[in-house]
Amino acid sequence: MTDTSPHRRVRDIDVVVYGATGFVGALVARHLAQTAPEGIRIALAGRNETKLADVRGSLGERARAWPLLIADADDRPALENIAGSAQVVITTVGPYAKYGRNLVAACARAGTDYVDLCGEALFVRESIDANHEQASSTGARIVHACGFDSIPSDINVHNLYERIRADGAGEMTETTSVLTAVSGGVSGGTIDSVRQQVDTMKKDRGARRLAMDPYTLSPDRTAEPELGRQSDLFLARGRTVGTTLGGTLAPFPMAPFNNRIVRRSAALRGHAYGGRFRYREAMSVGRSPLSALLAAGVAGVMGAVVTGLALPPTRYLLDKALPKPGDGPSSRTREKGHFTFDTFTVTTTGARYAARFKAKGDPGYSATAVMLGESALALLLDRAALPAASGGVLTPATGIGDALADRLRATGMTLAVRAV
Repeated sequence: MTDTSPHRRVRDIDVVVYGATGFVGALVARHLAQTAPEGIRIALAGRNETKLADVRGSLGERARAWPLLIADADDRPALENIAGSAQVVITTVGPYAKYGRNLVAACARAGTDYVDLCGEALFVRESIDANHEQASSTGARIVHACGFDSIPSDINVHNLYERIRADGAGEMTETTSVLTAVSGGVSGGTIDSVRQQVDTMKKDRGARRLAMDPYTLSPDRTAEPELGRQSDLFLARGRTVGTTLGGTLAPFPMAPFNNRIVRRSAALRGHAYGGRFRYREAMSVGRSPLSALLAAGVAGVMGAVVTGLALPPTRYLLDKALPKPGDGPSSRTREKGHFTFDTFTVTTTGARYAARFKAKGDPGYSATAVMLGESALALLLDRAALPAASGGVLTPATGIGDALADRLRATGMTLAVRAV
């Protein structure tokens, strides 16, 4: 079933799951064991063979013969071997700034497609600078942010663009995504990524400036339109964003990363979303009389966590209290989780559209495992439906696009666009 046309090299393995002994990695492996088409050759990779064997043993008969590949994140020859043997590599091993450089570089050199669930803007910027040219020349599609961060954001905007273009309704202008419903746990891996970025910005003033730029991930900063501040929403009323949206909006923790991924997609498409395309994100805290107070509380907690991680005395206490890398919720909590992500836009013709991305399962674990696994399968199996890019450090929209949206719908997720 693997595409072996001239632009694809013949490899021994179709998909490698690197980090399969971690919480999300094991969920990705389980998803592939349950849903990947017959004949897909999958391998599990990590640094501990005994733990990898335990994971494989938990996946049932289909995984019984899956190879186990041993590689530490610092073992460049072993990572080169993984990249050279596979069509697509999935990695869940973060923080990526600490553990991800060697593997993504190996994939870029080997012409191997790559997906991760990175939510670290500074790492993605580093990856662009180090790997985009190489990956473009080898044909590798390096696609960061293929989980809850940032597929709902990026694919919603992608779907809006395609619908508006088909309708001949002009170009997008003010565009806002709102997390309108959510239930799920906090990821220890996400917290560890925040720690890593806080530490980097403490040491490096240039990194701090870069992190504050709304076009951190732009392929050409000088080509970006000057649209003024594009800060995300806080204490705004929902109806100011969409006519069907009520309640009060609070800061969305992953907005600073997601909006930069979306802006990179816009730039990689030659700013096809529109010369006046402005993008921001928020989360809804409901319609109660206390919603404004709750929104302020969310902002306060977010600021306190980041500030606390930057200060040694409070860092010690937070490290004790916050989830650890590898921690995750129970299967019951994961199954009961869900999220709804709505994106609203106004076009240059005055038309209004809304896109919805809705899924069952804890967003940071169960839903992310599905999104990551389906991203890899789309790269492997749906070559003819992929965007025209020949390779490089891409985004979910520009690297996988409609092929990913179609696969996610087939898993039961809702991805839809309507005029409003």
